Amino acid sequence: MDKTQCIDTQVRSHKGFALMITLSVLSVIIALTMVLLSYFEEVQQDASDTKALIQADLYYADITTIFKGFKDKKTLFSVLYRTALPLSTEDERFSLMLQCEPLSKGVNINWLALEPGGEKEALLNVAQELFEELAQEYNIEDAGRLLELLYEEMGNGNKFITKKQSRLHQKNGIISYQQFADVVSRYQFEVDDSEIGKVPWKKYFSFSPKSEKIDGEYSSPELISYLFGINLSTVKEWESMLDRGSLETFVNGNGGDYTQRKMLLAGKDFLEETQCSVRYALGGGYYRFTFEYIEGGAKHFEFYGKQ
Repeated sequence: MDKTQCIDTQVRSHKGFALMITLSVLSVIIALTMVLLSYFEEVQQDASDTKALIQADLYYADITTIFKGFKDKKTLFSVLYRTALPLSTEDERFSLMLQCEPLSKGVNINWLALEPGGEKEALLNVAQELFEELAQEYNIEDAGRLLELLYEEMGNGNKFITKKQSRLHQKNGIISYQQFADVVSRYQFEVDDSEIGKVPWKKYFSFSPKSEKIDGEYSSPELISYLFGINLSTVKEWESMLDRGSLETFVNGNGGDYTQRKMLLAGKDFLEETQCSVRYALGGGYYRFTFEYIEGGAKHFEFYGKQ
């Protein structure tokens, strides 16, 4: 086979792979659209008289039922992680936008409260190192005080003996970004630190009390760049590719050492820990609610009202 034939074969293989991804995306979208629209037909007669919260409850039940019925959760959520799914009828009486993201795509903020010297010390170390890096990069005025407030929140108000050596017994932990943001707001009010608002916490940390892995395949370019010492623009270029390959292949091919962080990462395992946001139209206005879907169960429904 000459060089021209070899290149032509590679191009056809590349297109075939992209087509396969596209078809899997379309199959998920079509399936979700058909089921959600069928549910809408059942409730549209009463939609004008139904309060927004009740409507949100209906959509919440319908969507989580659909999730539960999908056997291939990895394909389903991989599509939703990368594509906001808009659904609507031709007459525009029904309009809904569904978007999901993995709960464990960052370093778990609750790792800061782990005991030093234990089996999970590596998780504690990476959380501490990242926090210190951000504190230095963004000139946090009193990082020690912010840590104290975080420890109190993760330890449900228990006291610690020393700032450096003691770690709280974690009870409930920080289970949402909003809870974390409230702590940061208290710190800002107390210390009057004008720089704290510039820290992009969500690009680096996640807020799930039980997660012990990072869903690296869906992590932000900033976190990947930090973990593996790879130029941020290179990571962003890789993330924008349709058939980008695995994180491990990318890291090892760009001067990083995947094995150094391997124990922190989910790797090929799919973590069924998802947070979804739904925005829908009703009575001329738009409303939003969120929920978490973890290992086959839906929880933490929050209704945000008119947007």
